[in-house]
Amino acid sequence: MAPNGTTALREALGAALPERPFRIELWDGTALPSADGGPTFSLRSPAALGQVLRAPGQLGVGRAYVSGALEVDSVDAALELLDGWNPPPIDARARARLAAGAVRAGALRSVPRVPAAELRPRGRRHSVARDRRSVRHHYDVSNAFFALFLDASMTYSCALFSHGAKTLEAAQEAKLELVCTKLGLQPGMRVLDVGCGWGSFAVHAAARHGVHVTGITLSEPQAQAARERARAVGVADRVDVRVQDYRELPGEAFDRVASIGMVEHVGAVNIDAYAAQLAAVLRPGGVLLNHGIARLRLGDPEAGAFSERFVFPDAAPLHLSRVQAAIERTGLTTDHVEGFAPDYAETLRHWARRLDDRIDEARRLAGPERVRVWRVYLRAARRGFETGFTSIYQLRALKPPA
Repeated sequence: MAPNGTTALREALGAALPERPFRIELWDGTALPSADGGPTFSLRSPAALGQVLRAPGQLGVGRAYVSGALEVDSVDAALELLDGWNPPPIDARARARLAAGAVRAGALRSVPRVPAAELRPRGRRHSVARDRRSVRHHYDVSNAFFALFLDASMTYSCALFSHGAKTLEAAQEAKLELVCTKLGLQPGMRVLDVGCGWGSFAVHAAARHGVHVTGITLSEPQAQAARERARAVGVADRVDVRVQDYRELPGEAFDRVASIGMVEHVGAVNIDAYAAQLAAVLRPGGVLLNHGIARLRLGDPEAGAFSERFVFPDAAPLHLSRVQAAIERTGLTTDHVEGFAPDYAETLRHWARRLDDRIDEARRLAGPERVRVWRVYLRAARRGFETGFTSIYQLRALKPPA
Protein backbone atom coordinates (compact mmCIF):
# COMPACT_ATOMS: atom_id res chain seq x y z
CA MET A 1 0.00 0.00 0.00
CA ALA A 2 1.24 3.48 -0.85
CA PRO A 3 2.02 5.94 1.98
CA ASN A 4 -0.94 7.77 3.56
CA GLY A 5 -3.42 5.15 2.34
CA THR A 6 -3.92 6.57 -1.15
CA THR A 7 -4.14 3.20 -2.93
CA ALA A 8 -7.86 2.76 -2.28
CA LEU A 9 -8.49 6.34 -3.34
CA ARG A 10 -6.61 5.94 -6.62
CA GLU A 11 -8.40 2.69 -7.40
CA ALA A 12 -11.80 4.24 -6.67
CA LEU A 13 -11.01 7.29 -8.84
CA GLY A 14 -9.78 5.11 -11.68
CA ALA A 15 -12.91 2.94 -11.59
CA ALA A 16 -15.31 5.89 -11.38
CA LEU A 17 -13.57 7.93 -14.12
CA PRO A 18 -12.06 5.45 -16.58
CA GLU A 19 -11.98 7.88 -19.55
CA ARG A 20 -10.71 10.92 -17.66
CA PRO A 21 -9.12 13.66 -19.87
CA PHE A 22 -6.85 14.86 -17.04
CA ARG A 23 -4.11 13.62 -14.73
CA ILE A 24 -4.41 13.48 -10.94
CA GLU A 25 -1.27 13.74 -8.84
CA LEU A 26 -1.52 12.93 -5.13
CA TRP A 27 0.43 14.33 -2.20
CA ASP A 28 2.44 11.13 -1.73
CA GLY A 29 3.96 11.37 -5.22
CA THR A 30 1.71 8.78 -6.86
CA ALA A 31 -0.53 9.68 -9.77
CA LEU A 32 -3.53 8.59 -11.78
CA PRO A 33 -2.59 9.04 -15.45
CA SER A 34 -4.80 10.75 -17.99
CA ALA A 35 -6.64 8.68 -20.54
CA ASP A 36 -6.49 11.49 -23.10
CA GLY A 37 -4.11 14.36 -22.29
CA GLY A 38 -5.47 17.41 -20.55
CA PRO A 39 -4.35 19.32 -17.46
CA THR A 40 -2.82 17.93 -14.27
CA PHE A 41 -4.58 18.45 -10.96
CA SER A 42 -2.15 18.16 -8.07
CA LEU A 43 -3.60 17.46 -4.63
CA ARG A 44 -0.97 18.84 -2.26
CA SER A 45 -2.55 17.39 0.88
CA PRO A 46 -5.64 15.45 2.06
CA ALA A 47 -7.16 18.88 2.86
CA ALA A 48 -7.99 19.26 -0.85
CA LEU A 49 -10.33 16.28 -0.65
CA GLY A 50 -11.64 17.48 2.69
CA GLN A 51 -12.71 20.78 1.13
CA VAL A 52 -14.53 19.00 -1.70
CA LEU A 53 -16.25 16.48 0.61
CA ARG A 54 -17.48 19.23 2.93
CA ALA A 55 -18.65 21.53 0.13
CA PRO A 56 -19.18 19.40 -3.01
CA GLY A 57 -19.01 21.25 -6.30
CA GLN A 58 -17.56 24.58 -7.32
CA LEU A 59 -17.23 25.99 -3.78
CA GLY A 60 -15.22 23.07 -2.40
CA VAL A 61 -12.94 22.91 -5.44
CA GLY A 62 -12.51 26.69 -5.24
CA ARG A 63 -11.56 26.55 -1.58
CA ALA A 64 -9.04 23.78 -2.23
CA TYR A 65 -7.45 25.75 -5.07
CA VAL A 66 -7.41 29.15 -3.37
CA SER A 67 -5.90 27.70 -0.19
CA GLY A 68 -3.12 26.00 -2.20
CA ALA A 69 -4.20 22.45 -1.33
CA LEU A 70 -5.04 21.94 -5.02
CA GLU A 71 -2.87 23.14 -7.90
CA VAL A 72 -3.29 22.94 -11.68
CA ASP A 73 -0.53 23.12 -14.24
CA SER A 74 -2.67 25.24 -16.58
CA VAL A 75 -5.63 27.35 -15.43
CA ASP A 76 -6.72 27.84 -19.06
CA ALA A 77 -6.72 24.09 -19.75
CA ALA A 78 -8.60 23.39 -16.53
CA LEU A 79 -11.32 25.94 -17.38
CA GLU A 80 -11.65 24.55 -20.89
CA LEU A 81 -12.03 21.07 -19.44
CA LEU A 82 -14.71 22.18 -16.98
CA ASP A 83 -16.62 23.90 -19.80
CA GLY A 84 -16.59 20.98 -22.19
CA TRP A 85 -16.20 17.70 -20.31
CA ASN A 86 -19.27 15.71 -19.29
CA PRO A 87 -18.24 13.27 -16.55
CA PRO A 88 -19.87 9.85 -16.60
CA PRO A 89 -22.67 9.11 -14.12
CA ILE A 90 -21.32 7.71 -10.86
CA ASP A 91 -23.60 5.22 -9.10
CA ALA A 92 -24.11 4.97 -5.36
CA ARG A 93 -21.60 2.13 -4.94
CA ALA A 94 -18.86 4.05 -6.77
CA ARG A 95 -19.58 7.17 -4.71
CA ALA A 96 -19.33 5.15 -1.53
CA ARG A 97 -15.94 3.75 -2.64
CA LEU A 98 -14.69 7.24 -3.43
CA ALA A 99 -15.80 8.55 -0.05
CA ALA A 100 -14.28 5.59 1.76
CA GLY A 101 -11.00 6.00 -0.13
CA ALA A 102 -10.88 9.71 0.65
CA VAL A 103 -11.55 9.12 4.35
CA ARG A 104 -8.92 6.37 4.49
CA ALA A 105 -6.45 8.76 2.86
CA GLY A 106 -7.04 11.28 5.65
CA ALA A 107 -9.45 13.72 3.98
CA LEU A 108 -11.61 14.15 7.10
CA ARG A 109 -8.89 13.91 9.69
CA SER A 110 -9.19 17.63 10.41
CA VAL A 111 -11.48 20.48 9.37
CA PRO A 112 -9.76 22.43 6.57
CA ARG A 113 -9.73 26.18 7.04
CA VAL A 114 -11.83 28.51 4.94
CA PRO A 115 -9.46 30.69 2.86
CA ALA A 116 -9.03 34.26 4.07
CA ALA A 117 -9.85 35.46 0.53
CA GLU A 118 -13.41 34.14 0.87
CA LEU A 119 -16.25 36.42 1.90
CA ARG A 120 -19.68 35.21 2.93
CA PRO A 121 -21.78 38.38 2.98
CA ARG A 122 -24.27 38.74 5.80
CA GLY A 123 -27.32 40.91 6.22
CA ARG A 124 -30.05 41.73 3.71
CA ARG A 125 -28.86 41.11 0.17
CA HIS A 126 -28.09 44.37 -1.66
CA SER A 127 -28.68 46.55 1.36
CA VAL A 128 -26.40 49.61 1.48
CA ALA A 129 -24.25 48.10 4.25
CA ARG A 130 -23.91 44.68 2.61
CA ASP A 131 -23.17 46.13 -0.83
CA ARG A 132 -20.49 48.36 0.69
CA ARG A 133 -18.77 45.39 2.31
CA SER A 134 -19.03 43.22 -0.82
CA VAL A 135 -17.63 45.91 -3.12
CA ARG A 136 -14.76 46.67 -0.76
CA HIS A 137 -13.90 42.99 -0.56
CA HIS A 138 -13.08 43.11 -4.26
CA TYR A 139 -11.59 46.57 -4.68
CA ASP A 140 -9.77 47.23 -1.41
CA VAL A 141 -7.02 44.69 -2.07
CA SER A 142 -4.41 47.28 -2.95
CA ASN A 143 -4.27 50.07 -5.52
CA ALA A 144 -0.76 48.90 -6.33
CA PHE A 145 -2.04 45.38 -7.01
CA PHE A 146 -4.54 46.58 -9.62
CA ALA A 147 -1.86 48.80 -11.16
CA LEU A 148 0.11 45.65 -11.99
CA PHE A 149 -2.34 44.64 -14.72
CA LEU A 150 -4.46 47.69 -15.57
CA ASP A 151 -3.33 50.40 -17.97
CA ALA A 152 -1.81 53.67 -16.75
CA SER A 153 -5.25 55.32 -16.44
CA MET A 154 -6.40 52.51 -14.06
CA THR A 155 -9.49 51.85 -16.16
CA TYR A 156 -11.13 48.68 -14.81
CA SER A 157 -13.69 48.06 -17.54
CA CYS A 158 -13.84 46.91 -21.16
CA ALA A 159 -11.31 48.52 -23.50
CA LEU A 160 -12.11 49.21 -27.15
CA PHE A 161 -9.84 47.29 -29.53
CA SER A 162 -12.29 46.93 -32.42
CA HIS A 163 -11.76 50.54 -33.56
CA GLY A 164 -8.09 49.91 -34.35
CA ALA A 165 -6.23 50.21 -31.03
CA LYS A 166 -3.24 47.90 -30.69
CA THR A 167 -2.28 48.47 -27.05
CA LEU A 168 -4.31 48.32 -23.85
CA GLU A 169 -3.58 51.99 -23.16
CA ALA A 170 -4.82 53.09 -26.59
CA ALA A 171 -7.88 50.84 -26.35
CA GLN A 172 -8.88 52.24 -22.96
CA GLU A 173 -8.46 55.81 -24.17
CA ALA A 174 -10.63 54.96 -27.19
CA LYS A 175 -13.34 53.57 -24.88
CA LEU A 176 -13.30 56.63 -22.63
CA GLU A 177 -13.52 58.97 -25.61
CA LEU A 178 -16.34 56.91 -27.11
CA VAL A 179 -18.33 57.35 -23.89
CA CYS A 180 -17.72 61.10 -24.00
CA THR A 181 -18.85 61.21 -27.62
CA LYS A 182 -22.02 59.22 -26.94
CA LEU A 183 -22.85 61.50 -24.03
CA GLY A 184 -22.29 64.58 -26.20
CA LEU A 185 -20.20 66.35 -23.58
CA GLN A 186 -19.88 70.12 -23.81
CA PRO A 187 -17.74 72.47 -21.67
CA GLY A 188 -19.42 73.46 -18.42
CA MET A 189 -21.76 70.47 -18.19
CA ARG A 190 -22.21 68.69 -14.86
CA VAL A 191 -21.62 64.94 -15.15
CA LEU A 192 -22.25 62.16 -12.64
CA ASP A 193 -19.88 59.18 -12.80
CA VAL A 194 -21.51 56.25 -10.94
CA GLY A 195 -18.94 53.74 -9.72
CA CYS A 196 -16.05 55.98 -10.71
CA GLY A 197 -13.29 53.59 -9.60
CA TRP A 198 -9.87 55.18 -9.75
CA GLY A 199 -11.21 58.16 -11.67
CA SER A 200 -10.24 57.30 -15.23
CA PHE A 201 -13.44 58.53 -16.89
CA ALA A 202 -13.86 61.52 -14.55
CA VAL A 203 -10.34 62.80 -15.20
CA HIS A 204 -10.53 62.11 -18.95
CA ALA A 205 -13.86 63.90 -19.35
CA ALA A 206 -12.79 66.90 -17.26
CA ALA A 207 -9.42 67.26 -19.00
CA ARG A 208 -10.55 66.65 -22.58
CA HIS A 209 -14.04 68.13 -22.57
CA GLY A 210 -14.08 70.82 -19.87
CA VAL A 211 -16.95 69.31 -17.87
CA HIS A 212 -17.35 69.13 -14.10
CA VAL A 213 -17.55 65.49 -12.92
CA THR A 214 -18.86 64.15 -9.63
CA GLY A 215 -17.66 60.60 -9.13
CA ILE A 216 -18.97 58.19 -6.50
CA THR A 217 -17.41 54.94 -5.28
CA LEU A 218 -17.71 52.74 -2.19
CA SER A 219 -13.93 52.32 -1.89
CA GLU A 220 -11.95 54.94 0.01
CA PRO A 221 -8.59 53.83 -1.51
CA GLN A 222 -10.10 54.25 -4.98
CA ALA A 223 -11.42 57.70 -4.10
CA GLN A 224 -8.04 58.81 -2.77
CA ALA A 225 -6.29 57.63 -5.93
CA ALA A 226 -8.88 59.36 -8.13
CA ARG A 227 -8.42 62.66 -6.29
CA GLU A 228 -4.64 62.39 -6.61
CA ARG A 229 -4.93 61.71 -10.34
CA ALA A 230 -7.19 64.73 -10.79
CA ARG A 231 -4.66 66.95 -8.98
CA ALA A 232 -1.78 65.56 -11.04
CA VAL A 233 -3.59 66.32 -14.31
CA GLY A 234 -4.66 69.77 -13.13
CA VAL A 235 -8.43 69.21 -13.01
CA ALA A 236 -8.97 68.93 -9.25
CA ASP A 237 -11.30 71.92 -9.44
CA ARG A 238 -13.52 70.04 -11.89
CA VAL A 239 -13.45 66.53 -10.38
CA ASP A 240 -15.28 65.84 -7.12
CA VAL A 241 -14.89 62.26 -5.87
CA ARG A 242 -17.03 60.98 -3.00
CA VAL A 243 -17.28 57.72 -1.06
CA GLN A 244 -20.99 57.31 -1.50
CA ASP A 245 -23.65 54.79 -2.51
CA TYR A 246 -25.81 55.61 -5.52
CA ARG A 247 -28.82 55.44 -3.18
CA GLU A 248 -27.33 58.22 -1.06
CA LEU A 249 -27.14 60.89 -3.75
CA PRO A 250 -28.49 64.21 -2.49
CA GLY A 251 -31.01 66.23 -4.47
CA GLU A 252 -28.57 67.32 -7.17
CA ALA A 253 -29.04 67.65 -10.91
CA PHE A 254 -26.70 66.60 -13.69
CA ASP A 255 -26.66 67.17 -17.43
CA ARG A 256 -25.19 63.75 -18.10
CA VAL A 257 -24.88 60.46 -16.17
CA ALA A 258 -22.31 57.75 -16.92
CA SER A 259 -22.40 54.38 -15.20
CA ILE A 260 -19.45 52.26 -16.36
CA GLY A 261 -19.06 48.76 -14.91
CA MET A 262 -21.38 49.47 -11.99
CA VAL A 263 -24.76 47.95 -12.88
CA GLU A 264 -23.40 44.41 -12.34
CA HIS A 265 -23.35 45.10 -8.59
CA VAL A 266 -26.98 46.26 -8.35
CA GLY A 267 -28.91 42.98 -8.55
CA ALA A 268 -32.41 42.18 -9.74
CA VAL A 269 -33.92 43.32 -6.46
CA ASN A 270 -32.58 46.88 -6.89
CA ILE A 271 -32.35 47.41 -10.65
CA ASP A 272 -35.58 49.44 -10.79
CA ALA A 273 -34.52 51.63 -7.85
CA TYR A 274 -31.08 52.09 -9.46
CA ALA A 275 -32.61 53.24 -12.75
CA ALA A 276 -35.05 55.51 -10.95
CA GLN A 277 -32.27 57.15 -8.94
CA LEU A 278 -30.14 57.87 -12.01
CA ALA A 279 -33.16 59.21 -13.90
CA ALA A 280 -34.11 61.41 -10.93
CA VAL A 281 -30.77 63.25 -10.86
CA LEU A 282 -30.70 63.69 -14.65
CA ARG A 283 -31.95 67.04 -15.90
CA PRO A 284 -34.68 67.15 -18.57
CA GLY A 285 -33.03 66.76 -21.97
CA GLY A 286 -30.12 64.91 -20.35
CA VAL A 287 -28.39 61.72 -21.44
CA LEU A 288 -27.64 58.53 -19.50
CA LEU A 289 -25.04 56.00 -20.65
CA ASN A 290 -25.11 52.64 -18.88
CA HIS A 291 -22.13 50.37 -19.62
CA GLY A 292 -22.29 46.90 -18.08
CA ILE A 293 -21.99 43.14 -18.37
CA ALA A 294 -25.14 41.16 -19.17
CA ARG A 295 -26.03 37.50 -19.12
CA LEU A 296 -27.15 36.12 -22.47
CA ARG A 297 -28.89 32.81 -21.77
CA LEU A 298 -32.23 32.65 -19.95
CA GLY A 299 -32.27 30.24 -17.04
CA ASP A 300 -28.57 30.51 -16.21
CA PRO A 301 -27.74 31.40 -12.60
CA GLU A 302 -26.65 34.95 -11.83
CA ALA A 303 -23.19 33.77 -10.71
CA GLY A 304 -21.37 30.63 -9.62
CA ALA A 305 -20.26 29.81 -6.09
CA PHE A 306 -16.62 30.70 -6.81
CA SER A 307 -17.45 34.21 -7.97
CA GLU A 308 -19.98 34.70 -5.17
CA ARG A 309 -17.48 33.94 -2.43
CA PHE A 310 -14.11 34.95 -3.85
CA VAL A 311 -14.49 37.50 -6.66
CA PHE A 312 -17.65 39.64 -6.69
CA PRO A 313 -19.89 38.76 -3.71
CA ASP A 314 -23.53 39.43 -4.60
CA ALA A 315 -22.67 40.64 -8.12
CA ALA A 316 -25.42 39.73 -10.54
CA PRO A 317 -25.11 40.48 -14.26
CA LEU A 318 -28.69 40.86 -15.48
CA HIS A 319 -30.09 40.42 -18.96
CA LEU A 320 -29.92 43.48 -21.18
CA SER A 321 -33.69 43.42 -21.56
CA ARG A 322 -34.12 43.69 -17.78
CA VAL A 323 -31.77 46.66 -17.51
CA GLN A 324 -33.40 48.37 -20.47
CA ALA A 325 -36.88 47.81 -19.04
CA ALA A 326 -35.85 49.34 -15.72
CA ILE A 327 -34.45 52.42 -17.46
CA GLU A 328 -37.47 52.86 -19.72
CA ARG A 329 -39.89 52.54 -16.78
CA THR A 330 -38.45 55.81 -15.48
CA GLY A 331 -39.63 57.64 -18.59
CA LEU A 332 -36.25 57.67 -20.35
CA THR A 333 -36.16 56.43 -23.94
CA THR A 334 -33.51 54.10 -25.33
CA ASP A 335 -31.59 55.83 -28.08
CA HIS A 336 -28.68 53.48 -28.80
CA VAL A 337 -27.34 50.04 -27.78
CA GLU A 338 -23.95 48.59 -28.72
CA GLY A 339 -22.25 45.34 -27.70
CA PHE A 340 -18.52 44.79 -27.14
CA ALA A 341 -18.06 41.12 -26.17
CA PRO A 342 -14.91 40.54 -28.33
CA ASP A 343 -13.39 43.74 -26.94
CA TYR A 344 -13.84 42.60 -23.36
CA ALA A 345 -12.41 39.18 -24.13
CA GLU A 346 -9.29 40.89 -25.52
CA THR A 347 -9.15 43.26 -22.54
CA LEU A 348 -9.16 40.32 -20.14
CA ARG A 349 -6.47 38.59 -22.17
CA HIS A 350 -4.24 41.65 -21.71
CA TRP A 351 -5.00 41.85 -17.98
CA ALA A 352 -4.23 38.17 -17.40
CA ARG A 353 -0.95 38.39 -19.31
CA ARG A 354 0.12 41.50 -17.40
CA LEU A 355 -0.67 39.88 -14.06
CA ASP A 356 1.30 36.75 -14.95
CA ASP A 357 4.27 38.89 -15.99
CA ARG A 358 4.29 40.46 -12.52
CA ILE A 359 3.20 37.44 -10.51
CA ASP A 360 5.86 37.67 -7.80
CA GLU A 361 5.05 41.30 -7.06
CA ALA A 362 1.33 40.43 -7.10
CA ARG A 363 1.85 37.77 -4.44
CA ARG A 364 3.83 40.23 -2.33
CA LEU A 365 1.10 42.87 -2.54
CA ALA A 366 -2.04 40.76 -2.26
CA GLY A 367 -0.92 37.36 -0.97
CA PRO A 368 -1.00 34.00 -2.77
CA GLU A 369 -4.71 33.39 -2.18
CA ARG A 370 -5.87 36.58 -3.89
CA VAL A 371 -3.51 35.97 -6.79
CA ARG A 372 -4.99 32.50 -7.33
CA VAL A 373 -8.47 34.03 -7.28
CA TRP A 374 -7.57 36.66 -9.88
CA ARG A 375 -5.78 34.22 -12.19
CA VAL A 376 -8.96 32.12 -12.36
CA TYR A 377 -11.33 35.07 -12.47
CA LEU A 378 -9.65 36.87 -15.38
CA ARG A 379 -9.60 33.71 -17.48
CA ALA A 380 -13.09 32.53 -16.58
CA ALA A 381 -14.51 35.96 -17.37
CA ARG A 382 -12.76 35.96 -20.75
CA ARG A 383 -14.23 32.54 -21.56
CA GLY A 384 -17.67 33.86 -20.68
CA PHE A 385 -17.42 36.49 -23.43
CA GLU A 386 -15.92 34.00 -25.89
CA THR A 387 -18.52 31.26 -25.36
CA GLY A 388 -21.67 33.37 -25.37
CA PHE A 389 -22.40 33.18 -21.63
CA THR A 390 -22.02 36.94 -21.18
CA SER A 391 -21.68 40.09 -23.24
CA ILE A 392 -21.23 43.76 -22.44
CA TYR A 393 -23.40 46.60 -23.66
CA GLN A 394 -23.46 50.36 -23.73
CA LEU A 395 -27.05 51.57 -23.55
CA ARG A 396 -27.76 55.25 -24.11
CA ALA A 397 -31.06 56.71 -22.96
CA LEU A 398 -32.51 60.21 -23.24
CA LYS A 399 -34.65 62.11 -20.74
CA PRO A 400 -37.38 64.07 -22.50
CA PRO A 401 -37.19 67.88 -22.25
CA ALA A 402 -39.35 69.47 -19.59
